[in-house]
Amino acid sequence: MALALHNSGRSIPDMPPQVSVLLPVRNAEDTLELAVRSIMAQSLYAWELLLVDDHSTDSTGAIARKLSQADPRIRCQMNPGRGIVDALNFAIQSSEGRYLVRMDADDIATFHRLETQIRFLEENPDIGIVGSCVTYIGDREKFLGYANYVDWINSLITPADIERYRFVESPFAHPSVAFRRSVVEEFGGYKNGDFPEDYELWLRWADAGVRMGKCPEFLLHWRDSETRLSRTDPRYDVDVFYQLKAYYLHRWLKRTFARRELYVWGAGRTTRKRLQHLRRLGVKVAAFIDIDPNKIGQEIEGISVRSPDELPEPGPAGVIIYVGSRGARELIEQGLQTRGYRLGVDYIPAA
Repeated sequence: MALALHNSGRSIPDMPPQVSVLLPVRNAEDTLELAVRSIMAQSLYAWELLLVDDHSTDSTGAIARKLSQADPRIRCQMNPGRGIVDALNFAIQSSEGRYLVRMDADDIATFHRLETQIRFLEENPDIGIVGSCVTYIGDREKFLGYANYVDWINSLITPADIERYRFVESPFAHPSVAFRRSVVEEFGGYKNGDFPEDYELWLRWADAGVRMGKCPEFLLHWRDSETRLSRTDPRYDVDVFYQLKAYYLHRWLKRTFARRELYVWGAGRTTRKRLQHLRRLGVKVAAFIDIDPNKIGQEIEGISVRSPDELPEPGPAGVIIYVGSRGARELIEQGLQTRGYRLGVDYIPAA
């Protein structure tokens, strides 16, 4: 498919949208216009913007209507339900494009974002969803943990890395993704529940075999603030993440570690809290692996603790790395690979 691009200011005839941009918004009067104008300025011409107002109480609705009057490709609608999931699914149902692109009301898309991501999907028909690297806009010193998370997702580029590290954290910035309508039609869209709607979607699609990629270019300026949902919404509570990841990790373990003994690297309290969700699903653990001499040889919650030297060879054994300390996971992976363990085959990182 040839991409319809702007052509030196010449008029371009009306054409059906190749791309539908999904932008739910609530009370974003300070940032909405800049976000929308970054879409209006795209090098790719044939798009539509579904701007769904989730019952804003400020001047967001008026700004949205003004923008829709300025560009016929923008459709301003009111969310018939409540919340971001209803707004997103309504936008999908109302859209016409072959490709669906996420955007948030406080972020800024670069000039070539749509063109780059749609070209990637056109050239990689085996990929169902593509993200991009993102530029962090926020107080890196105040929110160092989140800034480090942005650095981490920017390091996951290849489909293999995204697949293998998806149980650590969400591998995408939600507003950076573009995906095929056909994937939604086959595997379903966003779900309402007591979990982050984007991460649940990525895990569910990956579990169904959808391949995921990422453009190495920085195509979105991702704004961080004290009021972002990940800091204020109970659906982003840390234990909710543990439970969500455990459900899909359990399914992966049944496929990949069938008839293997399962070893869990790490025996600390955080590891055990993560593990309890897997154990409730019936997962049996042969032993913890830990380097703490005060733990080695002990039994914790009915599971023995062994040193790394006691870990069997790969084949009979499979390992979950449940150590999330910065730098520690990388050292553990190096040690396992030296022993012949293969990432995504004999061991899997989680958090």
